[in-house]
Amino acid sequence: MVRVGVVLSGCGVMDGSEIHEAVLTLLSIDRAGAEAVFMAPNTSQREVFDHYAGKVAAGERRNVLVEAARIARGSIRDLATVRAEDVDALILPGGYGAAKNLCDFAEAGERASAHPEVARIVREVHAERKPIGAICISPATIAAIFRGSTVRPTLTIGNDEATAAKLVAMGCEHTDRAVRDVTVDREHRIVSTPAYMLATRISEAYDGIDKLVREVLALVPSEARAGR
Repeated sequence: MVRVGVVLSGCGVMDGSEIHEAVLTLLSIDRAGAEAVFMAPNTSQREVFDHYAGKVAAGERRNVLVEAARIARGSIRDLATVRAEDVDALILPGGYGAAKNLCDFAEAGERASAHPEVARIVREVHAERKPIGAICISPATIAAIFRGSTVRPTLTIGNDEATAAKLVAMGCEHTDRAVRDVTVDREHRIVSTPAYMLATRISEAYDGIDKLVREVLALVPSEARAGR
């Protein structure tokens, strides 16, 4: 069975993984007959957001891995223990945690850098020519990881000009896409979709995410399929 690593960034749209996107990713992986392997960095969140009050919870501290375990129903790995050989593909759901905890794009913009363990696993997977999926704002994490390198992936975050310009400034190509569409960079084996960068309904997000999962799985090397 093909194993798809799913990198979570916490639990909750404003300070972690967007829960709908994470669950829809899992649903699509399962329906495709593959296995999801949840993982997250064992690190403190950049901030904690009170989703009910609609504001930052000043003084509160939470751990990304511990919070992400809520989505994974406890079946999750510390990212530091995962190697590229453990998975056949990698997908990063969105949510502001991707831009706050997986990297610091929310604060640093085009000068962003990624969490060391996130950068390591993405680079390892990319080096082995295994496919990567990036949902919603998580293409910014991909851009941060490859910023300054010879890798210039083609990505989409939808059609937000300001965000797209920052990705381009980080060395990426950007293509505008509608909510249900994906961008497939076959050279770098990276697939991206806007999801809640544009979605106003969960069905819109699902259509794009499901298409992304299917495109990612189609890029898994045949020898990896045979070896599982």
